Amino acid sequence: MPRLVKYGYRCEDCQRAVWPATTRTELQWLRDRQHIAREVERHSSAGLDTWMREGLEFFDHHAGHDVSIARHP
Repeated sequence: MPRLVKYGYRCEDCQRAVWPATTRTELQWLRDRQHIAREVERHSSAGLDTWMREGLEFFDHHAGHDVSIARHP
């Protein structure tokens, strides 16, 4: 069975990773525009997509660390 999730975020400092179910392009977008996603989250009654919430939580836990986009092994 092929793996559906190919890309995710990896913390270079502690080597932890998360694999949100989305594309590499969207992962790059969220990494580069966290402030926009957080602002939308504050003003949206429907909330964010699951992959966005998962990514933002990862960034919160790894604040100040070097986070990269990684290909799933």
